[in-house]
Amino acid sequence: MQYAAPRADCPICEDDRQWVPESGQQWTDLETLRAGEYRVRAEEEGEGVIGLGAEPRFAIGERALLVKAEGGNFLWDCFAYLDEDVVAKVAELGGITGIAVSHPHYYTTMVEWAHTFDVPVYLHENDRQWIGRPDPSLELWSGSKLDVAPGLTLLNLGVHFAGGTVMHWDRGALFSGDIVQVIPDRSHVGFMYSYPNYIPERPEIVRHAAELLEPYEYEQIYGAWWGAVVRSDGAAIVQKSAQRYLKHVL
Repeated sequence: MQYAAPRADCPICEDDRQWVPESGQQWTDLETLRAGEYRVRAEEEGEGVIGLGAEPRFAIGERALLVKAEGGNFLWDCFAYLDEDVVAKVAELGGITGIAVSHPHYYTTMVEWAHTFDVPVYLHENDRQWIGRPDPSLELWSGSKLDVAPGLTLLNLGVHFAGGTVMHWDRGALFSGDIVQVIPDRSHVGFMYSYPNYIPERPEIVRHAAELLEPYEYEQIYGAWWGAVVRSDGAAIVQKSAQRYLKHVL
């Protein structure tokens, strides 16, 4: 998480969805990272979908997804590292027209990304309290859905965080971060309030998420991590996973 000014605590780390190591809170900044050995990693994750991240692994190992949509490239989620090589790679891929972030664990350097590429960042207003660095580039939206570009729709499921959001692409894909978690058994997905602390999501939230997703058609589900992709039957997998979840927790 990035904050507007130095501070001793990190609310997003101290929240019960995350954790602070026994060794205590640690801090860094972009300049320190840029002086290290990090480099951009770009790989095709699916047709029209390019994964972007940092090597070696940094922070929680997250990667963003550049979606080659009809109205121009759109970035789903964000990763913490940003340098000249990252900028050059994004430019080589055709640039981006906007960014949408699924939940606060991906807020990282989103303001730097917005300024660098001169694009808006879409965040759900239910997660307003977690914004550590307010900025005019951050566009807060409300309600259950928002069309951000031709063929791209944001859906506020409320899983993991109140503003927990996924993105549907009308070319048959759902971009889910870990709001709808792609698990090692690709025949199902998971729903959790906290992954590292093993706190299950509330049943009424999971039921609402399944109902909100039910009208949408999609085969692929692109999850939070490298290679975390369901390649086919995604919509049916989400619905049966929600039913399985509710059967076990109710």
